[in-house]
Amino acid sequence: MKQPVVERFLRYIAVDTKSNPESSTTPSSEIQWYLARLLRQDMEQMGLQDVSLDDNCYLMGTLPANCDWDQPVIGFVAHMDSAPDMSGKDIKPQFVQYKGGDIILDAKEDIRISAETFPDLENYKGQEIITTDGHTLLAADDKAGIAAILEAVQYLIDHPEIKHGTIKVGFTPDEEIGRGADKFDVKKFGADFAYTIDGGKIGELQYENFNAASAKVIFKGLNVHPGDAKGKMINAQLLAMEYNSYLPGALPSNTEGYEGFYHLVGMGGTVEEAELHYILRDHDREQFELKKCCITEIAKRINEIYGEGRCTAVVTDQYFNMREVVEDKMYIVNHAAEAMKAVGVEPIIEPIRGGTDGSKLSYMGLPCPNIFAGGHNFHGRYEYLPVPSLEKSMEVIIKIASTQVRK
Repeated sequence: MKQPVVERFLRYIAVDTKSNPESSTTPSSEIQWYLARLLRQDMEQMGLQDVSLDDNCYLMGTLPANCDWDQPVIGFVAHMDSAPDMSGKDIKPQFVQYKGGDIILDAKEDIRISAETFPDLENYKGQEIITTDGHTLLAADDKAGIAAILEAVQYLIDHPEIKHGTIKVGFTPDEEIGRGADKFDVKKFGADFAYTIDGGKIGELQYENFNAASAKVIFKGLNVHPGDAKGKMINAQLLAMEYNSYLPGALPSNTEGYEGFYHLVGMGGTVEEAELHYILRDHDREQFELKKCCITEIAKRINEIYGEGRCTAVVTDQYFNMREVVEDKMYIVNHAAEAMKAVGVEPIIEPIRGGTDGSKLSYMGLPCPNIFAGGHNFHGRYEYLPVPSLEKSMEVIIKIASTQVRK
């Protein structure tokens, strides 16, 4: 028999919730409603109060306090969508009792999680690990977070002797495409502060994240018959290649820590028209603004060379570094760190090389650091989740909820 939190996780990853960055609706994909309705049903059956699913697919509920001390209202938030980078449909989870070395996902196609490429794997020798069959992502980002939150709440309900303050639960759509908190009703949620359960490896506790923007760069070419093209043809695809060559070499593959990057996430086109899609990331606000300027300045350079209107760059802010909000309320970070220590987890306080709903929520008036859910290698076929890490995430939530907050 699997642990209840594992069984819950398996139920949730069976529902495909891939978000769609090309859509302007909320949620961006209709399939996210299926999980939202399942979660609403689970929350109502558990006995949570004020369970609501709004017209934009934001789901909330309340576990009332049963303690006799003054306790802030604490929220726990996770996102329902899975990353559009790879399919999350028909996930086939595999359970591996890890003994070291590579994990074979598909022997026939020789798809494996390489211990050399992913050295963190060796930290989980002797543990049970959940993987895929190598043809989908696992969606532990963030269905592990959802499972940990709801199983922690279920545990508190089943053990009324554990005293706790009022707990708010919130699940959002479209986090993976940078819109997860856009229509989150902070006032309705009613928490004094919250935690996203959206981190990776066990111990992660984060209150710093990237400043983030997306960029779409469009190229207009001039297409004529190639046999009569001399001095006339302008190939939009070649313009795109030239544009990319002017960007600085800060890429996700050669940066770490606080270093920012330019990441080409999509491309396509013809001779007549081409597009490049980037995401821009930097922890430092000044460097972030310089990266945005770089995108538009290179577009101007292309137009100076090939004529006005050949290149158009549109940069859109996505979210900002939550540190500017949270650092004045560090007691909420300390509260989580003490909860981790109390359940035998050493806090790893480091910046997120990404973002969570918590970054936007913090700027919307809900300070919201991020806590581990236990997964690794998100957004691709090599994603995996050590079962003990998921269980510890649940234990941390219980301890945060049941420990008196000290400012």
